[in-house]
Amino acid sequence: MTTPDRLIAWVAADIVALTLRGGALHVALVKRKAAAARGQWALPGGFLLQGESAEVAAARELEEEVGLGRAEVRLEQLGTYSAPKRDTEHSRRVISVAYLALAANLPETVAGTDAGEASWVPVDKAVKRRLAFDHPQILRDGVERARAKLEYSTIATSFLDGEFTISELRAVYEAVWGARLDAANFHRKVTGTPGFVEATGEMRRGRGRPAALFTAGSAQSLNPPLTR
Repeated sequence: MTTPDRLIAWVAADIVALTLRGGALHVALVKRKAAAARGQWALPGGFLLQGESAEVAAARELEEEVGLGRAEVRLEQLGTYSAPKRDTEHSRRVISVAYLALAANLPETVAGTDAGEASWVPVDKAVKRRLAFDHPQILRDGVERARAKLEYSTIATSFLDGEFTISELRAVYEAVWGARLDAANFHRKVTGTPGFVEATGEMRRGRGRPAALFTAGSAQSLNPPLTR
């Protein structure tokens, strides 16, 4: 291969940031102010700066465009998007490294430098929007990754604060999977999986029957997995 054949590209980081709000799965979207796709809704993201890794750039863009700090989210790489025509509004090829960000009770979004607006949008509505670039595909991939990881990992606890009830954990699965689950069967599977949750010995008391409180256990994976 000769030198002129080598690809020179810009690298961006895009983020699928998911949280639960009002019992429904939401994603952070921004209305772009930058020249490319100005005025269109998109996932938070932007180009890597000198000396930055993709993960550092993703964390920076998430804070700059949505107002979410790195300590507030669980960030993991989703995939790389490199189709030649994925971004036709720049003169140079753009490759995106996408990240999935999950967290509990995230605050209201705050639009930053490159975003005219920022908003939490229910996922079932966001997937129907006309988003910029190939962000519809990245969003679908991010949501499917979150749904799949609930089957074989303990990531569901990332959507909850320190102490929670089993019914609150079940509500996470129902919101992300979009399906109702049998309460007794779910309780049996969760409490019977070593390291998934740990009982605190405390109870939450309200109008109804007191409910036992749990915290996230030490396990990272589920064996056997929970299936949709």
